[in-house]
Amino acid sequence: MAKWEGKSKTNPLGYRIFVFVCKTFGLGAAYLLLRFVAFYFFVFSKGSSKAIFKYFKNRLQYGYFKAVTSIYKNYYLLGQTLIDKWVVIGGMKNQFTYHFDGMEYLSQMVDLGKGGILLSAHVGNWEIAGNHLHILNTKINIVMFDGEHEKIKAYLGGLGEKKFKVIVVKTDMSHVYEMGAALANKELVCMHADRFLEGNKTMSMALLGEEALFPLGPFLLAAGFSVPVSLVYAFKESHHHYHYFASPLISRNTDEKKPDFAIRLANYYGHDLENKIKKYPLQWFNYYDFWKK
Repeated sequence: MAKWEGKSKTNPLGYRIFVFVCKTFGLGAAYLLLRFVAFYFFVFSKGSSKAIFKYFKNRLQYGYFKAVTSIYKNYYLLGQTLIDKWVVIGGMKNQFTYHFDGMEYLSQMVDLGKGGILLSAHVGNWEIAGNHLHILNTKINIVMFDGEHEKIKAYLGGLGEKKFKVIVVKTDMSHVYEMGAALANKELVCMHADRFLEGNKTMSMALLGEEALFPLGPFLLAAGFSVPVSLVYAFKESHHHYHYFASPLISRNTDEKKPDFAIRLANYYGHDLENKIKKYPLQWFNYYDFWKK
């Protein structure tokens, strides 16, 4: 079974084709073209299809037919979120409506004046939410692996500027110092906490009835910097509507040891992530054997 390699397999040319169709013929036409592309991946992407089938069949307990049809629906939703992301980040006319649950917690984080960490996962469409955090009137930093960052940089080269700064994860750990500098400047740092590269420190947590490995780094970083943390997600609920979620702030107690807070935060994250997956099961976008030990 394939493992995650720290990079996206998407192609900037593909994005440009879909955005061209969207600009010329509308979002509906782009979604129509996407149905054929999603079917192509459904038929020929055997590695990712096998992984996502196991997710539907073993973790969500779907019957065989429902699990198979859910693979196509999952690819189609992934394609929609990618198109939506580049429509928004690329500066096209806004075509979406949004509902915010918990924005007051993020405003509270900014008002505390300590900076803060936002943790998310590869579910829904967090990037489209992150692009709207400028309304908080603070600087936003998004942590990405180099392979993912290169795809965004290549695409945005022809579309304009991002509304956030990218901190690239590097083997020399210099990204940790960049994150520390951002937090010292009372800025927000956003990162995913569900994927890791081979060799990274991990911890085991139950997710959907089975133990899975999660990266320990994001939780230890939050403990070390002693800044408030919020769990954030954005899920697509219709063609033109997104629902954002932000959790109440989680902070390290003054007498709480770093490892203890990291474990507490990780368990809170795992429980919250499982609840979101159960509510939006088709928007799980980890295409490898997530539960492989």
